[in-house]
Amino acid sequence: MEAGQAARVVGFAGLGAIGVPMAERLIQGGEQVVVYNRTGAKASAFHNRAAIAATPAEMADKADIVFVCITSADAYRDVVLGPNGLIRGNRMKTYVHLGTNEVALLEELAAGLGSRGIAALDAPMTGGVPRARDGTLTVMASGSRDTFELAEPVMNHYAKKIVYLSDRVGAAQVMKYVNNVLSASNLALACEAMVLGRRCGLDPAAMLEVLNNGTGQNTATLTKIPAQVLTRKFSHGGTLGLMIKDLDAFSGEARRNGVPVPLAEAVIESFRKAAFEEGEREDLTKIIRPMERAAGITVEGR
Repeated sequence: MEAGQAARVVGFAGLGAIGVPMAERLIQGGEQVVVYNRTGAKASAFHNRAAIAATPAEMADKADIVFVCITSADAYRDVVLGPNGLIRGNRMKTYVHLGTNEVALLEELAAGLGSRGIAALDAPMTGGVPRARDGTLTVMASGSRDTFELAEPVMNHYAKKIVYLSDRVGAAQVMKYVNNVLSASNLALACEAMVLGRRCGLDPAAMLEVLNNGTGQNTATLTKIPAQVLTRKFSHGGTLGLMIKDLDAFSGEARRNGVPVPLAEAVIESFRKAAFEEGEREDLTKIIRPMERAAGITVEGR
């Protein structure tokens, strides 16, 4: 920690699959941390290593800067602006939004917090659970430059790359939509192609060896398919339901701006089919399962 930061207290709300390793990185980095989670059992895992707040308001009474990593718009409204929300606290001066949500929600939260003199930074991340554990996430950020510079030293604990995009809260969300639709498209198309190759008699490991040393490589062929599909672990860390939520945000932004996105809509439909057949809470790498069933094969290692 840099000189002069000893008194800083960092709050972290939302101890889900990616939130836990991010909060762990803050503690490992030497920050004084306060955690909050709606279900107390997850917060209790931080006993003796971080302070545990009973409500978001209590967290905002104890922390100078608060990072919130939850999912739905309603959950964010409750945690940030609700009767026991962060806005009711007296110490917090900076709010950092880590989730992927519609731009309008970010604007609503920033306006509400701004009325109390609390600055908001839009700072979603990409990289998934493994990179959260390693502290190598990529962060895209938007909001005032002063707010960004205040939050950057904290984000450095869990991010290897941080890109400042704009002074407009919401711009980072649009960047996250763009990133997510490309990541999802890579996975969906790579799975579809691998299923065809396997149906035609190709060995999955051999296909990956060619793809990952040629022009077809992407994050799906490099990481998700070999680690999760070929092994049949299906435990990358994100769910089909959450991916659909994020892709719907991309689709909605495209409609609002009058931009046709037929290819993205086809990808979204593939994830919807998988969620219907497998369940929304199942791992996003299970997008391949309906494809495998339709082809009568499985893409697995020997």
